[in-house]
Amino acid sequence: MAEALLNITDLRIEATSYPPGEPPKEVVLVDGVSLSLEKGKVLGLIGESGAGKSTIGLSSMAYGRGGVRLTGGVISLNGRDIRMASPAGLRALRGREVTYVAQSAAAAFNPAIKLMDQVIEASLSHGVMGRDEAEKRAVSLFAKLGLPHPESFGNRYPHQVSGGQLQRAMTAMALCPKPDLVIFDEPTTALDVTTQIEVLAAIKEAIHDTGVAALYITHDLAVVAQLADDILVLRHGKRVEYGSTRQIITAPQEAYTQALVSVRSIDHPEKPDAPAVLSVKGVTARYRGTNFDVLKNVSLDLPAGQTLAVVGESGSGKSTLARAITGLLPPSQGRINFAGRDLTREQRARSRDDLREIQMIYQMADTAMNPRQTVGTIVGRPLEFYFGLKGEAKRKRIQDLLDQIEMGKGFIDRYPAELSGGQKQRVCIARALAAKPKLIICDEVTSALDPLVADGILKLLLSLQAQENVAYLFITHDLATVKAIADRIAVMYRGEVVRYGTKSDVLAPPFDDYTDLLLSSVPELELGWLETVLKHRKMEAAGN
Repeated sequence: MAEALLNITDLRIEATSYPPGEPPKEVVLVDGVSLSLEKGKVLGLIGESGAGKSTIGLSSMAYGRGGVRLTGGVISLNGRDIRMASPAGLRALRGREVTYVAQSAAAAFNPAIKLMDQVIEASLSHGVMGRDEAEKRAVSLFAKLGLPHPESFGNRYPHQVSGGQLQRAMTAMALCPKPDLVIFDEPTTALDVTTQIEVLAAIKEAIHDTGVAALYITHDLAVVAQLADDILVLRHGKRVEYGSTRQIITAPQEAYTQALVSVRSIDHPEKPDAPAVLSVKGVTARYRGTNFDVLKNVSLDLPAGQTLAVVGESGSGKSTLARAITGLLPPSQGRINFAGRDLTREQRARSRDDLREIQMIYQMADTAMNPRQTVGTIVGRPLEFYFGLKGEAKRKRIQDLLDQIEMGKGFIDRYPAELSGGQKQRVCIARALAAKPKLIICDEVTSALDPLVADGILKLLLSLQAQENVAYLFITHDLATVKAIADRIAVMYRGEVVRYGTKSDVLAPPFDDYTDLLLSSVPELELGWLETVLKHRKMEAAGN
C-alpha cells in the first residue's frame, strides 16, 4: 500500500451556538471521523448541508472558520500532526503544502487586482519560485485548464471573465505553488451543466497531470463519481459509509447512501393538452439603459394545472422571462395573456387579482424572508393583504397551510434562523399558496438544496399541484429536475426559445445542437460517464 499523504484519526470539531433567548451551548460538528488519502488520489466527501464536509476539508489545513474549534483527534499531513503546529508553521503550510478552491470564485477573487497577480501570489509569498517562473507556470496551467488565450488571460480582471473561467482560474491558483493536497469545496455547484462539465474535465485532467492529491467536497454523487477514487459519505458530522467509488455507486451498504444513489427517481407522466392559463406571444424586452434585447420574440403556452420547465444556461433569459411575466420588466413588444385576460405591461398598473393569482418562489429562501418575522407572520401576510383575514381565522388558515406543506405544529412561532434550508423553502411555498394563485413561478427553487431535500420539495410541489390545480413555470438549469416535474419544456438560449413542446417531444431526438449539448452535459451516476461524453464530443468536433 502506498504511503498516506493525509491521515485523519478520530477527528472531533466543536462550536458554540447562541440560540435566541437561550444560554450558549456547545455543538459537536464532527464526531470521530477518520480518513486516509494517498498521494495522487482523490477522496470525495459527500453529504447534505451540515454534514461536516467543508469543516472536515478545512481541518486538513488545521483551520476552523467562524469560531469552529478542532478539539480532538490527529490530523497527520506528510507524517506530522498539524494540529500541534505553531501559528508560523500553519502559515507556512497553508498555500504551500495545502491549497483551497472555494465554491464561489467570484467572491474569492479581489476584483481590483489582475488575475495573474492573484494566481501567483502564494507561489511568491512562500518563495516556491520567482516571478518569471511563477508566471510561466500560471500560463501553462491556464492552457491545461482550457482557458482562452492563456498567454494574456492573466492580464484580465475577475469581472472580465465568465463564472466557469473564473472557477478554472482559481484551480490554477491552487495548483500554481505545486501543493501536495488541494481541497475542492463544491467548485461546480453554482455553475450551469454545460460549464460544469468543462470545469470537471479541466480539474480531472489537472489532477492527473500534476499528481496532486485532492479532497473533493460536494453533495452531488454523480459529480464526485467522475473524479474520486474513494468516497466518504457523511451525515450529521459522522461517518456513514467509506469505500471505493465503485462500491459506493454499485453496492451501497447503508440506507442513507442507498437513498443518495436512488434520489431523483420521481416518475411524472406528462398531462394531456389543456387550455392555457398563461400565453406569452412575441415578447421582446430589454433592461433600461441598455441597447440590446435580453428577450427576443419569446412565445409559449402553459396549460392550467401543468408545469412548464424553462431551461438554459445562465444568461439565457430564464429569469428575465419571469420578470416580464410578473411586470417587473415591462416588455417592449408582444403580449401576455393570463386566465383569459391581457396583462398590463407594468406591475403597478395591474389589479389586485392579477397580483394575487401570479405568485413567485425564489431560489434563495434565506433572502426571500424577513429574519425578524416569525413563520406565522410571513405566511399570514398575504392572507391579511388579499383576503382581510385576522385573528383566530387567520391563525387557523396559517396552520392549515403549514399542515399542507408537511410542517405541522410547532413551526408557526419559529423564526427563519431556526429552520433548515428545506423548511425555509417550504415556508416560501406556503406563503405563495396563501394567495390562492393560479400560477406560481418557481425560480431555481431546488438548486441551492441538497439532493434528498430537493427531492422532497419536488414531491411536495407535485402533490400540491394535484390538490390545488395550480400551474408552475419552473425555471431551472437542472435537467434531472425537468424530467421529474415537467409536462412541457422550453429551452432558451441567448434570449430566444430554441426548442419548445411536451416533455416527450423535447427530450426525444433529433435535437438541435444546443439542446443536445445541454442534455449530454447532465452528470449521470455511472463510472466513466465523463470520459465517454468528452470522447464523443471530440469525435464530433473532428467531424466523425
